[in-house]
Formats: sequence, C-alpha cells, structure tokens
Amino acid sequence: MIQIDALPAFNDNYIWLLQDAGSKCCAVVDPGDAAPVMAWLEAHPGWMLSDILITHHHFDHVGGIETLKKASGARVLGPAAEKIPARDVDLKDNDEIEVLGLRFQVMAVPGHTLGHIAYYHAQQHLLFCGDTLFAGGCGRLFEGTAQQMHQSLSRLAALPASTLVYCTHEYTLSNLRFAHAVEPDNKHLNERLTEVTHWREEGRISLPSSIELELATNPFLRTSEPSIIAATKGRDDRQSSEPSAVFASLRAWKDTF
Repeated sequence: MIQIDALPAFNDNYIWLLQDAGSKCCAVVDPGDAAPVMAWLEAHPGWMLSDILITHHHFDHVGGIETLKKASGARVLGPAAEKIPARDVDLKDNDEIEVLGLRFQVMAVPGHTLGHIAYYHAQQHLLFCGDTLFAGGCGRLFEGTAQQMHQSLSRLAALPASTLVYCTHEYTLSNLRFAHAVEPDNKHLNERLTEVTHWREEGRISLPSSIELELATNPFLRTSEPSIIAATKGRDDRQSSEPSAVFASLRAWKDTF
C-alpha cells in the first residue's frame, strides 16, 4: 500500500507526498514550493523522489519543480495543453501512467484552467484533482467557462463514492460556510461544518474528502437538488433550473461571498 501524507506549503496549499516503503521511492503532486519536499527528503535518508505530478500551470503548483528535478532527477508529468516547467511527459485525457507501481488514469477537467488534469487510481480509488474539486467547493473560473467546470465536476462526481479526494488547498471551512448559506437545512452539511470547525480549531487537516461526502454536502455537485435550485432562484427568479446554469449562479455567488 502507498502511504499518502500532506506537506503544508505557503498559507493553505498541500503538496501530496506518495510513499512506497518497499522501494523507498516517493512522488509528489503539485509542489509549488520545493522546500517542504526537500526537508522531508533530508529527514528521511535513503528515500528517492522519482516522480512529480502536476495538475495545472499556476505558480503555487509548479514553483518548486525545477529545484526538485535538479536535486533528484525526478520525472515530471503534466498537462500537455499547459506550459509546465521541466516537463518530461505530456499528458492528455484518458492517458494512463504508472507511478510507484500504481496505474493512474489522466482525466481532463478544464474550468479552473483550460488544460487542468486530474489523476485517478481506480483500484484504490484515489483522486488527485488539483484546484478543480475542493472539499465543499470548487475552483474559481480563471480560464474556462461555467459549462466546462460543471462538466468537469460532473465527471469527477461520477467516480465511485468511496473515491478519496485529494485536493490542494485547505479551503474546506470557508467552503462549508458558503454551502451552509446556500443549503442551511442540509443535515449532513451541518454535521460536517461542525466537525471541520473543530478540526481546524485543533489545527487538524480536513482532507482527504470523498466523493460520497461531496455529493452529500458540496453545493457545486448538487445543482439538480431542489434546495439548491430554490436558493439560486431566491437570488434571481429568472434563474434557469438547468444544472449548468445553477452551477454558474452558485459560482458567481461564491465569488462575492
């Protein structure tokens, strides 16, 4: 089994560290800063960084690549449609790669950026989704359209319920506060908000989430729910009930929340 730990970076980023104890090889996802990874390697002599997985081109996800590659010779894999420093392998939708003995499917999930990808391991139900799907929320639309992001989220939402969601920011509490404003009578959401509030007060990480949990509590995955539709219509009675239009309304609301 692969062990997965979060290396905190910047104010609220997580660099996911995948470790294979048998080979003493590790991989990282979206190292915006090389320092946390280098510190871990120095504290764990004998380990080798073999792979660097990138979901999209934003600096807080790619800033540490060149330093890490120079130090370790690690293979850099990232989206073909975006400019990724020191990339060795260009990845497109439905490509398959092997990292630490695990087979990952590459999923194109445009919206936050146009070339954004996610990595999904079907056997252990692991999803590394960058800034597309967050716990309780989703990424901003910096490059793509609401329709694109809605389609991307729908694709991720269709993964098995047990899929673990490893996103790259500690935004869960603020996302759940917005979700509560949208859907205040959602029992599962209220329980999750209370739980994550306690976790964050204790300094505890709120990730990973799961597809099952997101389907129950994340408004951006619940755009067909009557309660979500009613909430958007409450802000604009001309609002369409079509799911992508509901998503667009929610995303605009969240941007000013």
